[in-house]
Amino acid sequence: MKAPQVRSPRKAKGQGGERREEILDAALTLFSAKGLQAVSTRQIAEAAGISQPGLYAYFATKDDLIAELCVRAFAKLSTRMEAGKAQWTPTPEMFDRAMMTYIDFGLSEPDAYRVAFMVEKSHDGSFLSRSGGRPMAAGLEAFQGFVAMIADLHDHGLTADDDALRLTQTLWAGLHGLVSLLIARPEFPWVEREALIAAHIAMLRRGALK
Repeated sequence: MKAPQVRSPRKAKGQGGERREEILDAALTLFSAKGLQAVSTRQIAEAAGISQPGLYAYFATKDDLIAELCVRAFAKLSTRMEAGKAQWTPTPEMFDRAMMTYIDFGLSEPDAYRVAFMVEKSHDGSFLSRSGGRPMAAGLEAFQGFVAMIADLHDHGLTADDDALRLTQTLWAGLHGLVSLLIARPEFPWVEREALIAAHIAMLRRGALK
């Protein structure tokens, strides 16, 4: 005999802001565990303890949910980058701190990082247009903090690459590779994590700075 399906209890109406956060939390957990394409709005509604029509009162489509989660993730990264810029000076030591800021964000917010950076939003690239470009705009804003720091190092003659933007994108690719692997493959027999991160940053510094 098939066991009855257990659903989360429906919550009382009228808690707009709190309800919206519950929906976003449920969606983030499901997206992180199963991927964006495998999760339906019905599943999100059940996880949040509301009806599917109730979910649509807050988010008209699944793309709206995904876009909001991406924007929030990039906003958290932007906040961290801004805090780093407040203490910034163009030195190798501050270069290391900037690299660590990005790594810390990814490893302390793995679900947000996975949805923002590690899962394909749509197979045909149409998510950008359906979301009104909000996630891209938020991501570029966060990236500009990184660009400004590397550009400052370049202006002080400290970078090995004469194209500061190219160098910034190369560094980002290197950081993303490490962070995404540590998030996606925790079962791999990594060496001690802090030592691995320090060695990775040192390798990036040797390649980026004179």
